[in-house]
Amino acid sequence: MMTTEEIRELIVKAVPAAAGGVAVEQNTSVCGQHWLRVQPDVAIAVAKFLRDSELKLDYLSNVTGVDWPEKEVTEKVKVKKVVDGAETEVEETVKRKIPGCLEVVYHLYSMEKRTGPVVLKMRTVNRSDQVELPSLTPVWRGAEYQEREVFDLYGVVFTGHPDLRRIMMWDSFKDHPMRRDYVEPDDFEYEPTPHDEVMKRAEEHRAKLAAANSNEGGAA
Repeated sequence: MMTTEEIRELIVKAVPAAAGGVAVEQNTSVCGQHWLRVQPDVAIAVAKFLRDSELKLDYLSNVTGVDWPEKEVTEKVKVKKVVDGAETEVEETVKRKIPGCLEVVYHLYSMEKRTGPVVLKMRTVNRSDQVELPSLTPVWRGAEYQEREVFDLYGVVFTGHPDLRRIMMWDSFKDHPMRRDYVEPDDFEYEPTPHDEVMKRAEEHRAKLAAANSNEGGAA
């Protein structure tokens, strides 16, 4: 099996437009499985090459989503300042914000060569109004249902998908349950079960409704 770096070199030779759109990112965890970060504008061309080239990555095993909310990081930087009339370099602590985004991860294998996985990752511009990514279903049909799941639970809009609609939640459902800032509703109507926290929220919800209705009745 080729290394991730070698696979990138093959891609760039075959798809020159991908030279600046495909990067190897290192995985520092125990598994050490590196991945290819692919820019959306070259994703389809890269995907077709991976499937049709000597790599023969013809099997897409799974598609997963990741939510990366905006976060603030603290860094130490060196800046030049004038101290006692002389310019000197001092260290300061600064804070900066890293914009949030949604990420989609594809795991690829070759059934013929029995090699893999090769991991592809794409990211949206943000997690609010620019959440489009190209669908890889036209390349690997196995992506169809899994991209629908990522659309449903994370909110990624896959352009070019043949049937993009919710697959787990109902059509009128609001929001995306796998996002990290998702707030569960408190109006569950379940029968008493061992799920104590759920029942507690339902009871609190009913109490709020009763109080609101009582206040409206008193005002009338």
